[in-house]
Amino acid sequence: MKIAPPKSYLPAPLLLQLATLSALFAACGSAPPTDPSGPTSLAGAGATATTAVEPTQDERMAWWRDARFGMFVHWGLYAIPAGTWQGKTDYGEWIRDSAQIPLEVYERFQSQWHPTAFNADAWALAAKQAGMKYVVITSKHHDGFCLYDSRFTDWDIGRTPHGQDILQQLAAACERHGLRFCTYHSIMDWHHPDYLPRRPWEAAGRSAEGADFRAYESYLHAQVTEIVQRYRPAVMWFDGEWENTWNHERGLRLWSLCRALDPRLIVNNRVDVHRGGMGGFSQNGEAVGDFHTPEQEIPATGLPGQDWESCMTMNSHWGWNAADTRWKSSRELVRNLIDIASKGGNYLLNVGPRADGTFPPEAVQRLQEIGAWMQRHGEAIHGTTASVFDALPWGRCTVKVSGDTSKLYLHVFEPPADGRLELPGLGNRILRAYVLGAPEPALALQQGAGADWTAPVLQLPAGATDPIATVCVVELEGTPVVYREPRLVADSDQFVHGIAVRLDSDRGGGHTDTIVRYTLDGSEPGADSPSSDTPVQLVQTATLQAATFRGRQRVSKVVTRTFTKVQPLPSVKVRHTAQGLRVEHFPGDWKRVPNELEQQQPASTSTAPGIVLPKDVGENIALAFHGSIEVPADDLYRFALTSDDGSKLFVDGEPVVDNDGLHGAVTKEGAIALGKGPHVIRVVWFNRTGGAELSLRWAAPGQPFTAIPAELCKH
Repeated sequence: MKIAPPKSYLPAPLLLQLATLSALFAACGSAPPTDPSGPTSLAGAGATATTAVEPTQDERMAWWRDARFGMFVHWGLYAIPAGTWQGKTDYGEWIRDSAQIPLEVYERFQSQWHPTAFNADAWALAAKQAGMKYVVITSKHHDGFCLYDSRFTDWDIGRTPHGQDILQQLAAACERHGLRFCTYHSIMDWHHPDYLPRRPWEAAGRSAEGADFRAYESYLHAQVTEIVQRYRPAVMWFDGEWENTWNHERGLRLWSLCRALDPRLIVNNRVDVHRGGMGGFSQNGEAVGDFHTPEQEIPATGLPGQDWESCMTMNSHWGWNAADTRWKSSRELVRNLIDIASKGGNYLLNVGPRADGTFPPEAVQRLQEIGAWMQRHGEAIHGTTASVFDALPWGRCTVKVSGDTSKLYLHVFEPPADGRLELPGLGNRILRAYVLGAPEPALALQQGAGADWTAPVLQLPAGATDPIATVCVVELEGTPVVYREPRLVADSDQFVHGIAVRLDSDRGGGHTDTIVRYTLDGSEPGADSPSSDTPVQLVQTATLQAATFRGRQRVSKVVTRTFTKVQPLPSVKVRHTAQGLRVEHFPGDWKRVPNELEQQQPASTSTAPGIVLPKDVGENIALAFHGSIEVPADDLYRFALTSDDGSKLFVDGEPVVDNDGLHGAVTKEGAIALGKGPHVIRVVWFNRTGGAELSLRWAAPGQPFTAIPAELCKH
């Protein structure tokens, strides 16, 4: 079979014809809204008008929330080199960019695509037997190659020796085996002639002259329409939205297209541009998307009222890398699933199939071992909600509420030496407790009563230890009620003049019959200790202790926090007379904030009115800002440093904020007591690739963060 080079994209005349069709379908209400600055619309081509009542958000998300566990599949031409190029072996699905492979060279992989061992049913069964409820596969990754035969390009499987429609086969297999079929689709496209920006390394050999991003956006809309109408995915999982050509308006148009094509379709937040780096939670209230997408990490806490999904790899790569031996254990993978479910999220666990269409044996083994645990304990994952406890030292908790009763599933990671499982603050009557799968005998139970507060305690029987996690079921009367420890809320643990400390309580999980009592003399609070609905004012160093009470019974542990009065750092003598800050520029491939810049000669210098990035600062660069700020009065000042990538703030040589590392736009805070007058400031920032952002704000106690006025900055 002769393979022609994949150069063909939808020609302009056909674009115009499809745009006309789109206008006709728009009149029927099936096409998304457009505006003059938007793309030529292809969404209506072949669309079918619908008059179905649009489901509510909860109705659309119900199956997804119940699932808790899905399979991610990264598969494409990058599986052919298997992570190796010119002697280096650490590449994955980004190999074309990270190994800087010219387009005409990368295109040769298309004629090698022939996964004769691919079996859609085997994939679907592997996911189902692992306890997964949905599969998300890459319809198109950043290299632009499509795992289906698209009408709008030849850069797809239709012009390969294999030629078979991977998406159609897998969608059908998922339906046969009771799984939801979903598609990942990249907004970024390194192959399309109208996608911008070009990779910096290919700019000389692949000119961007004549490229029209609006034409690319039309192509993207056309393919999304094609996928939704042809395969009816349950989720459109977008990615690659962080480059400067994509913006909120384009994200809103793509979101509107998806919602118009299928009102039940779930769309992730990467359709928009407000994702906060790998943390994955949208940072802007205008952002669209049904769920947040932390990547390769599990949030420290969930986000009540928000849907989110952690996508993570089994080893170190998303796409197949034959040299990658850093496989996580099945124990770690299951515990990740439990941890995520206990925080109200979903776990999307990745498999990178080999070029022949088979899963790596290491992935197969882990899926089987996960499935063995899920076969016994899936009840404690599927259909559960987040833990009612803030933390459990020995493990995690998931919850199911059904009518007048509830179940707590206690996932015991590290059994206490004495086998006692304390349930802090639980206020419900426990009906019975047992090990999942073995309801008899019931677990021994102690429930506290009287004025002296004690948490309910279960006794884990000797020998009841699963090497991954033992699950105990606690059946409760009513909806779970947990009386939490109060929170002592203040700007800082230090102050100069005085500080206001707020005593916050959740009122017993919705109950209004609790009160917070406190002491300042070192004794534990009792039923007769003072309470306050207004902040407690401190003017001297003090140790504040507080607890939650219901009537005269203490129903929480005592929390303690010490607040220290400090002397501000004296101002320094400086000879700075020029407005603004001096900025030193250091080119380099930085991965952390470089500490050695003070000993290096900068490539160039400039000035800035404050901590402000120069226009078009670029990639592979570090900047060091030097100068002084004029502090208006003695006080404790908080600083908020936002950056993409990493940054650090020093005042008078003291480290104040550490926001280091490769990440998107992240804000970190710190505080320091400063005397009135000038103080030396130094901010070091770097950007490796992608977006670039840097800002510094400050706040006096009790005041909001604001930008440091330019007139206070000198060098």
